[in-house]
Amino acid sequence: MVSRPPLCALLIDISGTLLIGTAPTPGAAQALTRLRDANIPFRFCSNTSKESTTEICRKMREASMDVSSEEVWTSVGAVNGLLKEKGIRRPYMLLSCSAREECMNIGARTTQPHTSNSADTESYDAVVVGLTPSLLDYEHLNTAFRILVGENNRAKETEPASVPKPLLIALHKARYIQAPDNALSLGPGPFVSALEEAAQTRALVVGKPTKLFFETVIKSFGNEITGSVGEGNNDIHGHIAVIGDDVSADLGEGAIDLGLWRVLVKTGKYRQGDEKRRGIQSPDEICDSFANFVDRLLCQGEKITRLEHSAE
Repeated sequence: MVSRPPLCALLIDISGTLLIGTAPTPGAAQALTRLRDANIPFRFCSNTSKESTTEICRKMREASMDVSSEEVWTSVGAVNGLLKEKGIRRPYMLLSCSAREECMNIGARTTQPHTSNSADTESYDAVVVGLTPSLLDYEHLNTAFRILVGENNRAKETEPASVPKPLLIALHKARYIQAPDNALSLGPGPFVSALEEAAQTRALVVGKPTKLFFETVIKSFGNEITGSVGEGNNDIHGHIAVIGDDVSADLGEGAIDLGLWRVLVKTGKYRQGDEKRRGIQSPDEICDSFANFVDRLLCQGEKITRLEHSAE
């Protein structure tokens, strides 16, 4: 295995890495305290689409983890930015109540998804899909499909040809998650793929492991790490680690493209041999737990590394 480079910051997954349900993984809370004491900057990165950022922070604090909302970056928060950027005002949201409420903060008009043939589906300008098992049934998915293909508009001769088709937005496309009983269960990915296939469209994925998500979080460090973050600066990226329990959903795609140091932990949804599955790029480092990674990091005497770059 390649020797780990000096690290200047960490991107830390939450579900399965720090928490399993509401319980912390062994030593996780103490490990976070040790990182703060060592002045190593970090951000929490979550694809959890069942809960708002506020709820995630509450769960972490109840598990004795010191956290501020500014340190937590979620796929729900990423949807906020995308809806605002695209000017979407009335998305059809297959999200939990708390996730929908967070998205309403940008002024989008959100309503409880319905299951009917109502012409009201005409006015939706996007479909947003997260992990909400009670809404991922045939009726709701069929309504989403009809919105995406404009089924309720097909007979409207006055419909301007220039009106854009509704977007399909996915908080993430994880194929499976870890359920409260510790067994693996379907994630939102298969349902998003079904809509993509049926409506012949491509979802905009806003959460991990997209490159845009990681770049956005890295930029939030600002002066906590030196040098120019973003804009293709691989020197900085190569000294940032991402830690998670899912070799694909946490450590794939964008993490690989940006050259992040990818750390797989054997907690949460991890199953023996995940790192050797066909089509998987093996992680750079494998640890028994998040606390085990922090032990390795600090016991080797690694401290915050400030990367200096000459002005060009």
